[in-house]
Amino acid sequence: MLRISLDKLDELFSAISEKQTLYIPADRSDGAAEFQKWCDGMKLSKNLNTVRSAKDFFFPQTENLVDFKLSGKNIEIKDIRSEAEDFVVFGVRACDARSFTILDKVFLSDPVDTYYQNRRMHGTVVTMACTRPSETCFCTAFGIDPTAPEGDAACFSDDKFLYIKANNDKGEAFVSSVSSLFEDGDTAKLDEVQAKTKEILNKLPLAGLSTDSFGGDKLNELFGSDKWAELSESCIGCGTCTFVCPTCQCYDIKDFNTGREIKRFRCWDSCMYSDFTKMAHGNPRLTQLERFRQRFMHKLVYFPANNDGEFGCVGCGRCLSKCPISMNIVKVMKALEVK
Repeated sequence: MLRISLDKLDELFSAISEKQTLYIPADRSDGAAEFQKWCDGMKLSKNLNTVRSAKDFFFPQTENLVDFKLSGKNIEIKDIRSEAEDFVVFGVRACDARSFTILDKVFLSDPVDTYYQNRRMHGTVVTMACTRPSETCFCTAFGIDPTAPEGDAACFSDDKFLYIKANNDKGEAFVSSVSSLFEDGDTAKLDEVQAKTKEILNKLPLAGLSTDSFGGDKLNELFGSDKWAELSESCIGCGTCTFVCPTCQCYDIKDFNTGREIKRFRCWDSCMYSDFTKMAHGNPRLTQLERFRQRFMHKLVYFPANNDGEFGCVGCGRCLSKCPISMNIVKVMKALEVK
Protein backbone atom coordinates (compact mmCIF):
# COMPACT_ATOMS: atom_id res chain seq x y z
CA MET A 1 0.00 0.00 0.00
CA LEU A 2 1.28 3.50 -0.85
CA ARG A 3 1.53 6.26 1.72
CA ILE A 4 2.20 9.98 2.00
CA SER A 5 2.93 12.12 5.03
CA LEU A 6 -0.09 14.00 6.36
CA ASP A 7 2.07 17.13 6.19
CA LYS A 8 2.03 16.82 2.41
CA LEU A 9 -1.73 16.72 1.89
CA ASP A 10 -1.70 20.22 0.38
CA GLU A 11 0.85 19.01 -2.14
CA LEU A 12 -1.33 16.02 -2.96
CA PHE A 13 -4.47 18.13 -3.37
CA SER A 14 -2.61 20.59 -5.57
CA ALA A 15 -1.40 17.78 -7.83
CA ILE A 16 -4.92 16.36 -8.15
CA SER A 17 -6.48 19.75 -8.89
CA GLU A 18 -3.99 20.42 -11.69
CA LYS A 19 -5.56 17.54 -13.65
CA GLN A 20 -9.14 17.38 -12.40
CA THR A 21 -11.54 19.46 -10.34
CA LEU A 22 -11.19 18.37 -6.73
CA TYR A 23 -13.79 18.47 -3.96
CA ILE A 24 -13.00 17.74 -0.32
CA PRO A 25 -14.96 17.93 2.96
CA ALA A 26 -13.99 21.26 4.52
CA ASP A 27 -15.26 23.07 7.60
CA ARG A 28 -17.72 25.94 7.30
CA SER A 29 -17.71 28.98 9.57
CA ASP A 30 -20.16 27.22 11.92
CA GLY A 31 -17.82 24.25 12.33
CA ALA A 32 -19.91 21.83 10.27
CA ALA A 33 -18.37 20.20 7.21
CA GLU A 34 -19.50 20.27 3.59
CA PHE A 35 -17.93 19.27 0.31
CA GLN A 36 -16.25 22.26 -1.30
CA LYS A 37 -14.16 22.82 -4.40
CA TRP A 38 -10.55 22.70 -3.24
CA CYS A 39 -8.40 25.80 -3.42
CA ASP A 40 -4.94 26.50 -2.10
CA GLY A 41 -4.88 26.50 1.69
CA MET A 42 -8.15 24.63 2.18
CA LYS A 43 -7.85 21.94 4.86
CA LEU A 44 -9.47 18.53 5.02
CA SER A 45 -12.16 18.51 7.71
CA LYS A 46 -11.71 16.30 10.74
CA ASN A 47 -15.48 15.95 11.15
CA LEU A 48 -16.79 12.44 10.70
CA ASN A 49 -19.40 13.36 8.12
CA THR A 50 -20.54 16.26 6.01
CA VAL A 51 -23.94 17.83 6.73
CA ARG A 52 -25.18 16.73 3.32
CA SER A 53 -23.92 13.64 1.62
CA ALA A 54 -21.80 13.32 -1.52
CA LYS A 55 -24.97 12.32 -3.39
CA ASP A 56 -25.21 15.89 -4.71
CA PHE A 57 -22.33 15.29 -7.11
CA PHE A 58 -24.27 12.69 -9.08
CA PHE A 59 -27.88 13.51 -8.25
CA PRO A 60 -27.94 17.28 -7.56
CA GLN A 61 -30.73 18.91 -5.60
CA THR A 62 -31.75 21.00 -8.61
CA GLU A 63 -30.80 20.52 -12.25
CA ASN A 64 -31.92 21.98 -15.56
CA LEU A 65 -32.82 18.97 -17.72
CA VAL A 66 -33.80 20.52 -21.03
CA ASP A 67 -35.06 23.75 -22.61
CA PHE A 68 -37.85 24.17 -25.15
CA LYS A 69 -38.12 27.13 -27.50
CA LEU A 70 -41.55 27.69 -29.00
CA SER A 71 -42.07 29.34 -32.37
CA GLY A 72 -45.66 29.06 -33.54
CA LYS A 73 -46.35 25.36 -33.83
CA ASN A 74 -42.67 24.48 -33.90
CA ILE A 75 -40.84 23.31 -30.79
CA GLU A 76 -37.04 23.39 -30.61
CA ILE A 77 -35.61 21.02 -28.01
CA LYS A 78 -32.29 22.18 -26.55
CA ASP A 79 -30.06 19.72 -24.72
CA ILE A 80 -28.27 22.04 -22.29
CA ARG A 81 -26.09 19.48 -20.50
CA SER A 82 -22.54 20.69 -20.04
CA GLU A 83 -21.14 18.38 -17.33
CA ALA A 84 -18.21 16.93 -19.24
CA GLU A 85 -15.27 17.62 -16.94
CA ASP A 86 -13.63 14.93 -14.89
CA PHE A 87 -13.70 15.48 -11.15
CA VAL A 88 -12.57 13.82 -7.92
CA VAL A 89 -14.60 13.64 -4.71
CA PHE A 90 -12.07 13.02 -1.97
CA GLY A 91 -12.78 11.94 1.59
CA VAL A 92 -16.11 10.17 1.09
CA ARG A 93 -17.04 7.96 4.05
CA ALA A 94 -17.94 4.29 3.70
CA CYS A 95 -21.66 4.93 4.27
CA ASP A 96 -21.86 7.50 1.47
CA ALA A 97 -19.81 5.26 -0.81
CA ARG A 98 -22.33 2.45 -0.34
CA SER A 99 -25.14 4.89 -1.13
CA PHE A 100 -23.80 5.17 -4.69
CA THR A 101 -24.34 1.44 -5.13
CA ILE A 102 -27.97 1.93 -4.10
CA LEU A 103 -28.45 4.94 -6.36
CA ASP A 104 -26.84 3.08 -9.26
CA LYS A 105 -29.54 0.42 -9.00
CA VAL A 106 -32.15 3.13 -9.42
CA PHE A 107 -30.64 5.45 -12.01
CA LEU A 108 -28.54 3.01 -14.07
CA SER A 109 -31.28 0.40 -14.49
CA ASP A 110 -33.32 0.49 -17.69
CA PRO A 111 -34.29 3.09 -18.68
CA VAL A 112 -30.90 4.58 -17.76
CA ASP A 113 -30.89 8.13 -16.39
CA THR A 114 -28.24 9.63 -18.69
CA TYR A 115 -27.79 12.72 -16.49
CA TYR A 116 -26.78 10.59 -13.52
CA GLN A 117 -24.81 8.21 -15.75
CA ASN A 118 -22.78 11.06 -17.23
CA ARG A 119 -21.73 12.33 -13.80
CA ARG A 120 -20.86 8.83 -12.60
CA MET A 121 -18.65 8.34 -15.66
CA HIS A 122 -16.75 11.59 -15.06
CA GLY A 123 -16.49 11.36 -11.27
CA THR A 124 -13.85 9.49 -9.27
CA VAL A 125 -14.78 8.63 -5.69
CA VAL A 126 -11.89 8.48 -3.23
CA THR A 127 -13.08 7.26 0.15
CA MET A 128 -11.67 7.77 3.63
CA ALA A 129 -11.79 5.07 6.30
CA CYS A 130 -13.33 6.08 9.62
CA THR A 131 -11.23 6.22 12.76
CA ARG A 132 -13.64 7.99 15.14
CA PRO A 133 -17.17 6.69 14.51
CA SER A 134 -20.00 8.57 16.17
CA GLU A 135 -22.72 7.41 18.55
CA THR A 136 -25.22 7.98 15.73
CA CYS A 137 -23.42 5.58 13.37
CA PHE A 138 -24.98 2.22 12.53
CA CYS A 139 -23.58 1.39 9.07
CA THR A 140 -22.41 -2.04 10.27
CA ALA A 141 -26.08 -3.09 10.58
CA PHE A 142 -26.18 -2.97 6.77
CA GLY A 143 -22.97 -4.89 6.22
CA ILE A 144 -20.71 -1.85 5.75
CA ASP A 145 -17.18 -1.87 7.16
CA PRO A 146 -16.16 1.76 7.80
CA THR A 147 -12.53 0.68 8.22
CA ALA A 148 -12.48 -0.72 4.66
CA PRO A 149 -14.59 1.63 2.52
CA GLU A 150 -15.62 1.04 -1.06
CA GLY A 151 -15.16 3.63 -3.81
CA ASP A 152 -12.80 3.81 -6.78
CA ALA A 153 -9.86 4.27 -4.42
CA ALA A 154 -9.72 4.12 -0.63
CA CYS A 155 -7.63 6.09 1.85
CA PHE A 156 -6.66 5.21 5.41
CA SER A 157 -4.77 7.25 7.97
CA ASP A 158 -2.84 6.93 11.21
CA ASP A 159 -1.31 9.80 13.14
CA LYS A 160 1.47 10.37 10.57
CA PHE A 161 0.54 9.02 7.16
CA LEU A 162 -2.26 8.79 4.62
CA TYR A 163 -2.38 5.43 2.85
CA ILE A 164 -4.12 4.75 -0.44
CA LYS A 165 -5.12 1.75 -2.54
CA ALA A 166 -7.15 1.30 -5.71
CA ASN A 167 -10.41 -0.67 -5.67
CA ASN A 168 -11.06 -0.76 -9.43
CA ASP A 169 -9.68 0.35 -12.80
CA LYS A 170 -10.76 3.96 -12.34
CA GLY A 171 -9.06 3.93 -8.96
CA GLU A 172 -5.92 2.46 -10.49
CA ALA A 173 -5.79 5.34 -12.97
CA PHE A 174 -6.24 7.86 -10.18
CA VAL A 175 -3.58 6.36 -7.92
CA SER A 176 -1.19 6.13 -10.85
CA SER A 177 -1.69 9.83 -11.61
CA VAL A 178 -0.39 10.85 -8.15
CA SER A 179 1.87 7.91 -7.34
CA SER A 180 5.03 10.02 -7.68
CA LEU A 181 4.07 11.73 -4.41
CA PHE A 182 3.73 8.46 -2.52
CA GLU A 183 6.10 5.84 -1.18
CA ASP A 184 5.68 2.21 -0.25
CA GLY A 185 4.59 2.00 3.35
CA ASP A 186 4.50 -0.45 6.23
CA THR A 187 0.86 -0.79 7.35
CA ALA A 188 1.56 -2.22 10.81
CA LYS A 189 0.56 1.03 12.55
CA LEU A 190 -2.47 1.31 10.28
CA ASP A 191 -3.58 -2.18 11.27
CA GLU A 192 -3.54 -1.04 14.90
CA VAL A 193 -5.69 1.98 14.07
CA GLN A 194 -8.24 -0.16 12.24
CA ALA A 195 -8.38 -2.64 15.13
CA LYS A 196 -9.03 0.18 17.60
CA THR A 197 -11.76 1.58 15.35
CA LYS A 198 -13.50 -1.80 15.30
CA GLU A 199 -13.35 -1.89 19.10
CA ILE A 200 -15.13 1.47 19.16
CA LEU A 201 -17.73 0.22 16.68
CA ASN A 202 -18.52 -2.74 18.92
CA LYS A 203 -19.17 -0.40 21.86
CA LEU A 204 -21.43 2.09 20.08
CA PRO A 205 -25.04 2.41 21.32
CA LEU A 206 -26.39 1.06 18.02
CA ALA A 207 -23.85 -1.75 17.59
CA GLY A 208 -26.50 -4.41 18.14
CA LEU A 209 -29.06 -3.03 15.68
CA SER A 210 -30.39 -5.86 13.53
CA THR A 211 -32.17 -6.01 10.16
CA ASP A 212 -33.43 -9.56 10.75
CA SER A 213 -37.03 -8.39 11.20
CA PHE A 214 -37.07 -6.58 7.85
CA GLY A 215 -36.81 -7.35 4.16
CA GLY A 216 -38.97 -8.05 1.14
CA ASP A 217 -40.72 -11.01 2.70
CA LYS A 218 -42.02 -8.96 5.65
CA LEU A 219 -44.40 -6.71 3.71
CA ASN A 220 -47.77 -7.82 5.02
CA GLU A 221 -46.89 -8.07 8.70
CA LEU A 222 -45.03 -4.74 8.77
CA PHE A 223 -47.44 -2.74 6.60
CA GLY A 224 -50.35 -3.69 8.81
CA SER A 225 -48.58 -3.06 12.12
CA ASP A 226 -50.59 -1.03 14.64
CA LYS A 227 -47.36 0.70 15.75
CA TRP A 228 -47.26 3.10 12.78
CA ALA A 229 -49.87 5.37 14.37
CA GLU A 230 -47.82 6.03 17.48
CA LEU A 231 -44.52 6.27 15.59
CA SER A 232 -45.85 8.83 13.10
CA GLU A 233 -47.80 10.90 15.63
CA SER A 234 -45.00 13.40 16.29
CA CYS A 235 -43.75 13.66 12.69
CA ILE A 236 -44.21 17.19 11.31
CA GLY A 237 -43.54 16.20 7.69
CA CYS A 238 -40.67 18.67 7.26
CA GLY A 239 -38.68 16.38 4.96
CA THR A 240 -35.36 17.06 6.70
CA CYS A 241 -34.63 13.33 6.89
CA THR A 242 -35.03 12.92 3.14
CA PHE A 243 -32.86 15.89 2.25
CA VAL A 244 -29.88 14.79 4.37
CA CYS A 245 -30.28 11.13 3.40
CA PRO A 246 -27.63 9.83 0.97
CA THR A 247 -29.97 7.23 -0.55
CA CYS A 248 -33.26 9.09 -1.04
CA GLN A 249 -33.91 9.44 -4.75
CA CYS A 250 -37.39 10.94 -5.11
CA TYR A 251 -37.74 13.98 -7.35
CA ASP A 252 -40.26 16.22 -9.04
CA ILE A 253 -40.08 17.74 -12.54
CA LYS A 254 -41.53 21.14 -13.34
CA ASP A 255 -41.55 23.44 -16.35
CA PHE A 256 -41.01 27.20 -16.06
CA ASN A 257 -41.93 29.74 -18.72
CA THR A 258 -39.30 32.49 -18.87
CA GLY A 259 -41.19 34.38 -21.56
CA ARG A 260 -38.63 33.35 -24.15
CA GLU A 261 -38.47 29.60 -23.60
CA ILE A 262 -39.60 26.77 -21.35
CA LYS A 263 -37.02 25.45 -18.88
CA ARG A 264 -37.55 22.00 -17.39
CA PHE A 265 -36.04 21.37 -13.95
CA ARG A 266 -35.66 18.30 -11.78
CA CYS A 267 -35.67 18.96 -8.03
CA TRP A 268 -35.47 16.71 -5.01
CA ASP A 269 -38.83 15.85 -3.50
CA SER A 270 -39.89 14.05 -0.35
CA CYS A 271 -42.38 11.28 0.29
CA MET A 272 -43.06 13.05 3.60
CA TYR A 273 -44.79 15.97 1.84
CA SER A 274 -48.56 16.14 1.49
CA ASP A 275 -48.35 17.00 -2.23
CA PHE A 276 -45.84 14.27 -3.11
CA THR A 277 -47.00 12.26 -6.18
CA LYS A 278 -50.17 14.34 -6.24
CA MET A 279 -52.27 13.47 -9.28
CA ALA A 280 -55.43 14.83 -10.86
CA HIS A 281 -57.65 13.01 -8.36
CA GLY A 282 -55.46 13.97 -5.36
CA ASN A 283 -52.75 12.38 -3.27
CA PRO A 284 -52.71 8.57 -2.88
CA ARG A 285 -51.42 8.94 0.70
CA LEU A 286 -53.70 11.38 2.50
CA THR A 287 -52.43 11.12 6.08
CA GLN A 288 -49.08 11.71 7.73
CA LEU A 289 -49.23 8.14 8.99
CA GLU A 290 -49.37 6.83 5.41
CA ARG A 291 -46.55 9.10 4.28
CA PHE A 292 -44.40 8.25 7.29
CA ARG A 293 -44.97 4.53 6.74
CA GLN A 294 -44.11 4.85 3.05
CA ARG A 295 -40.65 6.27 3.78
CA PHE A 296 -39.58 3.52 6.13
CA MET A 297 -41.30 0.68 4.30
CA HIS A 298 -39.39 1.71 1.19
CA LYS A 299 -36.05 1.66 3.00
CA LEU A 300 -36.64 -1.58 4.87
CA VAL A 301 -39.06 -3.62 2.74
CA TYR A 302 -39.82 -2.37 -0.77
CA PHE A 303 -36.25 -1.65 -1.84
CA PRO A 304 -34.75 -4.95 -0.62
CA ALA A 305 -37.71 -6.78 -2.19
CA ASN A 306 -36.65 -5.48 -5.60
CA ASN A 307 -32.87 -5.39 -5.15
CA ASP A 308 -31.74 -8.81 -3.97
CA GLY A 309 -32.15 -8.04 -0.30
CA GLU A 310 -30.14 -4.80 -0.23
CA PHE A 311 -31.67 -2.24 2.11
CA GLY A 312 -32.22 1.38 1.18
CA CYS A 313 -30.33 2.72 4.21
CA VAL A 314 -26.58 2.94 4.86
CA GLY A 315 -26.62 3.86 8.55
CA CYS A 316 -24.89 7.22 8.18
CA GLY A 317 -26.81 8.63 11.16
CA ARG A 318 -27.66 11.99 9.58
CA CYS A 319 -31.39 11.58 10.19
CA LEU A 320 -30.68 10.82 13.86
CA SER A 321 -28.81 14.07 14.35
CA LYS A 322 -30.97 16.34 12.17
CA CYS A 323 -34.59 15.36 12.80
CA PRO A 324 -36.20 18.22 14.80
CA ILE A 325 -38.45 15.85 16.74
CA SER A 326 -35.88 13.04 17.15
CA MET A 327 -37.76 10.46 15.10
CA ASN A 328 -35.64 8.27 12.84
CA ILE A 329 -35.21 4.92 11.16
CA VAL A 330 -33.51 3.39 14.21
CA LYS A 331 -36.51 4.08 16.44
CA VAL A 332 -38.77 2.60 13.75
CA MET A 333 -36.63 -0.53 13.48
CA LYS A 334 -36.52 -1.04 17.23
CA ALA A 335 -40.26 -0.55 17.56
CA LEU A 336 -41.10 -2.99 14.76
CA GLU A 337 -38.48 -5.66 15.33
CA VAL A 338 -39.65 -9.09 16.37
CA LYS A 339 -38.58 -9.70 19.97
